[in-house]
Amino acid sequence: MLSVEHIRALLGWVQEHTEVPGAVFPFLASMVGAALLPGEAAAVRVDDAELPEGEFGALLVRAGEVRKVPVTPELAGVLREWIGKAGLEPGDLLFPGERGGSLSSSVYRRVWKQARQAVLSPGDVEARLGEHVTGLRDSCLDLWLKKGVPVWVVAEWAGVSASSLALRYPHRFRLEDVELDWGHLAEVMALPGSSKRVDPGPRSAAAQSRG
Repeated sequence: MLSVEHIRALLGWVQEHTEVPGAVFPFLASMVGAALLPGEAAAVRVDDAELPEGEFGALLVRAGEVRKVPVTPELAGVLREWIGKAGLEPGDLLFPGERGGSLSSSVYRRVWKQARQAVLSPGDVEARLGEHVTGLRDSCLDLWLKKGVPVWVVAEWAGVSASSLALRYPHRFRLEDVELDWGHLAEVMALPGSSKRVDPGPRSAAAQSRG
């Protein structure tokens, strides 16, 4: 899984190289910032983007089941800057190719390959770390889960099922990481008419399993 440091270095390389087509950097940034698939990002249009200054915005994803994905103030700034620089209008593709139409997959894949070879260590390249550009989406979903965004919310933002997230990121669903208030659980599950105070017991699922 690509770390935050890896992603910053990779996108920094893309942003610094002027020979890279202008749409590639914001395209990749939208994948890692809003967990978009390449095909979803390629289909987004300017008027699908809500990009308020200094606040969270949203992208309307129309590929597959229509959904809204949050956009951080930082990503919103990147996209606003790109729209102005490229002179895009409502109805235009947000990430057009240099010759019109959608940004070609061969273009952003070539840039991604160059960035990996320039930034990652030989060992990471050999281990195929972030080999596919979809690794940006994977890292975003993993970060959302790590930061405590409820799994059903992540699933809705990503356009997938909660069960698929549990299978894809099992390290975010470890039993020993679950903290339960056993005393409160005993209270809410008390039988009708019961007034006996229940020993709260262990504070976590891990502690119970050890007991």
